[in-house]
Amino acid sequence: MSLWEYKVITSGKGGFATPALLEKFLNDLGRDEWEIIHYATQADNPLSFSGLARRSTQRDWTLQDAAAVAAKAEAEKLRAEFEAKFKAATSSAPAPAEPQALSYLEEKAAPDDGFRKPVDTSRDDEPDAPEEEEKDDWDKLGEEDELPTFFDALKPHMRRNQRGPGMSAGLDFLAKKWDLAEEDIKGALVECGFQIPADENAKPVYIEYDGDLFWVNINRRGEIWINTREKPRPVFRVVPGTKVAPEESAEMANGGNRKSAPAEAAGTPDAGVAPEVTATQEAAGETFKPKSQQPSKPLPAGPELLEKIRPHMRRNRRGPGGSGSTSFLARALRTTETELISSFGALGLSLPEKSGDQPVYAEFGAELWWLNKDQRGGVWINGREKKEGETLASAAMTEAAPTETGDTPAVTAAPAGEAAPAPKAETVFPAVRLLLKAGKTGTFAGETEKLAGELGKPAEEFIATLTVLGLKVPEKAREKPVFVEHAGEIFWFNRNAKGQLWLNAKASKFAEGGDGEKPKRGRSRKSGEEKSG
Repeated sequence: MSLWEYKVITSGKGGFATPALLEKFLNDLGRDEWEIIHYATQADNPLSFSGLARRSTQRDWTLQDAAAVAAKAEAEKLRAEFEAKFKAATSSAPAPAEPQALSYLEEKAAPDDGFRKPVDTSRDDEPDAPEEEEKDDWDKLGEEDELPTFFDALKPHMRRNQRGPGMSAGLDFLAKKWDLAEEDIKGALVECGFQIPADENAKPVYIEYDGDLFWVNINRRGEIWINTREKPRPVFRVVPGTKVAPEESAEMANGGNRKSAPAEAAGTPDAGVAPEVTATQEAAGETFKPKSQQPSKPLPAGPELLEKIRPHMRRNRRGPGGSGSTSFLARALRTTETELISSFGALGLSLPEKSGDQPVYAEFGAELWWLNKDQRGGVWINGREKKEGETLASAAMTEAAPTETGDTPAVTAAPAGEAAPAPKAETVFPAVRLLLKAGKTGTFAGETEKLAGELGKPAEEFIATLTVLGLKVPEKAREKPVFVEHAGEIFWFNRNAKGQLWLNAKASKFAEGGDGEKPKRGRSRKSGEEKSG
């Protein structure tokens, strides 16, 4: 005789919204082994129905089904015991009597009488209800497939390696983070393929996982570290080369110019342009000589030489016009420095006999050119445009602006035997002294550009006149000044933090003492440094 359980099914008053929801509902009934024995729909709405379903409560038993039922009964028994103990411990009411607890447990653990456990049908009318109960995190904790691999669990705890590329993590640090023993982690390392070195000098053994390299090392303190870095990508392919015979290597050392005459006859390339070897010349073994072995080009004569070097000169940093060193110009013109200086001598340009002597000027059109030496002995050529009404004599008198090297030439005699009057301190210093303004420290100062404007002269000419009288233009703000005494006062140049040049004056202490001793050149005065304009 069959035993059945029945269930009333209905779609509700309004019915299902779509046919898909109706089909899902009927499929769920079939999956749960329900059989529809009555089904009635409304005339105006086929998605609205009511009916009756049934399913059998008996089933065929097997050995596996019996074992599953026994295990389930045992689990239900243990769960009931723990539930009873938990309620007894947390409830303030008196614990139930022992016979009642036993009867409750016996009822829970009663043997199966052939009936299937009732199924909860309270949510069958809900179309969005989950088909089966989802596992929570507590249920997934014991599943091994949900655990990360050793390498994935290791990466979040690794930090940047301070001794090399990649990341690293200490074994003791991982033991604290994972709450495991170090021996357990060592065993996991060996199972993953790592090789733990015996000491700090052992070579590391690399293993690869997911495109990264991993290895283990021991430091001087005996600590074990796990390291990782990206696997290097190949950037080249190693191929063996061909050895060269001794005869061929000797020819290559000599430049490989077995037929250099045709190459030299073809002409010399311009300076700064790499020579090109044609296919015919390369097949015949003809190559060009390097620049160091190529013959120098002849230099032009006369003013054409100045036009040749003009593009290679730069603006003079310490005065008007341009300048250039002969060593640089010789390389640019592909000649030697000696030949270049000789060509300048043919134009009338010569070096002064001493470093402090007035340079020898030469006039070419509307320009003045001269040679001078820097502190390291290098030769420089300088040029500038002539001022209105300027001659060689006046240029020799007033040209005292610092050259490219910072050296200030002194005025001795005019070139070509022409005598020219030199500026006198008796006329220059009194005129300038009247324009200086008094300061708080007892000094008098004035900016050179403003002083030159009040005198109606260019600033370069004004500074050059004072340098001829012995003053020196400092290059830096804290450079020691050079003092010049006149009429019981000392005069000197200095620069402030903004780079402005100032002329200063102050009463001389030696003049007040009456001993007639003059201040030494190059000696710095604190008061003069404080008054910088």
